[in-house]
Amino acid sequence: MLDETFKNVKHKTVGLKQTQRALEKGLVRRLFIAKDAEPHVLRSVVEWCANHNVERIEVQTMKELGKACGIEVGTAVAAILVDQ
Repeated sequence: MLDETFKNVKHKTVGLKQTQRALEKGLVRRLFIAKDAEPHVLRSVVEWCANHNVERIEVQTMKELGKACGIEVGTAVAAILVDQ
């Protein structure tokens, strides 16, 4: 299911820096976070989502999230953006 979510979306971010920039611009509709990522790395995006009512979905592993995003390495966060 996760793979299909990212295959069918036009606007997305993959990785912490891209996702943080999108959050600051108010462009994130849904955020995906890997459960095995370091908590201190995710703290700022988790807090942002809580304060701005952004939907947050947990994924088991960074590897699984990276694969769903179409990359060969793991990623801690990814996001689906609002249509621009």
